[in-house]
Amino acid sequence: MTVDNLAVRTKRLLDTARYLNLASVGEGGDPWVATLEYVWFADPLRFVFGSATSSRHSRHIRARPQVSGSLFIADSPGTDVAISSADGAQFTGRCAEISPDRLDEYYTRFYETVFPDPRQRAEWQLPASLLQSPAPHRLYLVEVERWWLIDTRTWAEDRIDRRIEMPQDVQTPA
Repeated sequence: MTVDNLAVRTKRLLDTARYLNLASVGEGGDPWVATLEYVWFADPLRFVFGSATSSRHSRHIRARPQVSGSLFIADSPGTDVAISSADGAQFTGRCAEISPDRLDEYYTRFYETVFPDPRQRAEWQLPASLLQSPAPHRLYLVEVERWWLIDTRTWAEDRIDRRIEMPQDVQTPA
């Protein structure tokens, strides 16, 4: 599988998957996974999501910014998903609240992507002032450090579920 193929698959996955699963660990070592709507940014690969500061994953991120996660898509509708129609990725990275001085970089695109319908966006979009202290909501930024795609090339032969890591120097197509 060529690096170009990995980049094309990555872009398709990022453009198609609506949610990501974000795993975090709290101060006491308690793990948690949150399913979140997200927006992605290229070069370097980053994810932005919104959440309440009181949520378990937000508290975990404050204590330990290292996170991992996954995204998944399947072309086949329903419960009968063929392995050939599924694609997915896992990642590791660091996550933090987006500071007020960087909020403008992500705010508009986040809301336009999560709420593409202008009427729905008008109903649900929080003003930027409510995404800063002391308000109870924030936008969070995941800076992806490592990225793996499902590697199904040998699945038919040995039924071993493998991953292939995307080289860090490969740019994600925008």
